[in-house]
Amino acid sequence: MASPDITELTDSNFKTEILDSSLPALVDFWAVWCGPCRTIAPLIDAIGAEYKGRVKVGKMNIDDHQKVPQQYEVRSIPTLLIFKGGQVVGQIVGAVPKAKLEEALKKHL
Repeated sequence: MASPDITELTDSNFKTEILDSSLPALVDFWAVWCGPCRTIAPLIDAIGAEYKGRVKVGKMNIDDHQKVPQQYEVRSIPTLLIFKGGQVVGQIVGAVPKAKLEEALKKHL
């Protein structure tokens, strides 16, 4: 994991870490072979650090963990889902600028 502010998510810890979280959560569904995923990885790390204590940020490798991405119908990556109260409240698909990620997050803080 690239940053101590990012939670590595698995099919088994997703419910506890994200759905049961008291904080809004940003989840990055990614894969090692995905170029756009590598492009936004530093942005995700920066958001994890800047929003620490206000937003839980997690990453899930879709090649290693397939149950949760299928459940949320992740069809292309990177897909970023925003959760609040255990529900999806926002979605961003593709590599986008940091400002767009922050704009989407701030709606749910």
